[in-house]
Amino acid sequence: MKNEHLEPDRVRAELLDAIVPHVPFDGWSEPAFRAAVEDTGLDPALAAVICPRGAVDLAVAYHRAGDRAMLDALGAADLGGMKFRDKVATAVRLRLEPADRELVRRGMALFALPQHAGVGAGLVWGTVDAIWTALGDESRDYNWYSKRLTLSGVYSATVLFWIGDDSAGHADTWDFLDRRIADVMQFERIKGQVLRLPGLGAILGKVRAPSPQGDLPGALSGKEHAQ
Repeated sequence: MKNEHLEPDRVRAELLDAIVPHVPFDGWSEPAFRAAVEDTGLDPALAAVICPRGAVDLAVAYHRAGDRAMLDALGAADLGGMKFRDKVATAVRLRLEPADRELVRRGMALFALPQHAGVGAGLVWGTVDAIWTALGDESRDYNWYSKRLTLSGVYSATVLFWIGDDSAGHADTWDFLDRRIADVMQFERIKGQVLRLPGLGAILGKVRAPSPQGDLPGALSGKEHAQ
């Protein structure tokens, strides 16, 4: 069957909307994916073409939609006068506040599986890369990696804390986030001292960030802005 007018992004978005009510009960699983296909009335063979990994592809789509929403919110936020650490904290908050904790919890369970762990790590890296880029990071040396690596740890730990946080307005989560960012600031000071070791600067000076290539894992293109 020809699908000359098929819009994969639109169909994927419809499947994502359809699977959301099933995920709290079945997780990002094959039964949930089949239910979403049935709810949309889509031909299962066509659904398999749009989402060859089934629910995994929709879990990825859900995460990336959250990244796009965060970037839109950051673009509308007044960050003037903020310390840089507060800008980072604001970005993480804007990423988590609109998210559905149960959908995220189920996603973490999915991406903890060995066969999907690489995908999950790529999504987290994409999120923190989006944050650094949106906040104006222009580093192209080893700092490009160290910034994203440290923020990946902060983001992942904060998500874990947030999932189990029942405090009013998730106040405990935001306090936890502030403490983790303070730890990162301390790490940056220590890193500056370590870099004074003889020869280390010359070695790290050869490290270069990858060339921008558009849609890296979690990367955002202009045509994909938030739903």
